Amino acid sequence: MARAKKMAARRAAEREGRRGDRVVATNRRARHDYEILETIEAGIALRGSEVKSMRDGKAQLADAYARVDGGELWLYGVHIPPWQFATGFGGHEPDRKRKLLVHRKEIDELLGRTQQQSLTLVPLSLYFKDGKAKVQLALARGRKLYDKRQAILSREAERESARALRNAQRWGVHG
Repeated sequence: MARAKKMAARRAAEREGRRGDRVVATNRRARHDYEILETIEAGIALRGSEVKSMRDGKAQLADAYARVDGGELWLYGVHIPPWQFATGFGGHEPDRKRKLLVHRKEIDELLGRTQQQSLTLVPLSLYFKDGKAKVQLALARGRKLYDKRQAILSREAERESARALRNAQRWGVHG
């Protein structure tokens, strides 16, 4: 009897571990090309085969963006390949637009800010949270080429100073 309880507890722990936050795809290019001003979490309305494909870790956010269209928030350009076992009626179109689930007040605020301040909505990551598919959207401003170079230079300078500090602490060198 004790062994059955241990097995049940182990299975429950494994299930709980699987249901936790799991990142499926990230848009690393967005942090380079855009200056991130604010982030928002939104749910995604998906079909069953899309969820299965995402659970397999197959999704791409390469040229994705979001837009308010007809009073609703839509995600464009996300590629979720068809699930290998979904054929015919059970399949889905890989590059279709997907509805994002956010509150009405947030949609109105995003619409106003994107139109007035010429900002863009860019997805940063796709992930599962408590078993539900979510996307992290960023309200962002596009960077110019010199801004990108400046960001790279400042990041390299920060790394170099951290490296020098680490070496000084390691070797006891005081400058």
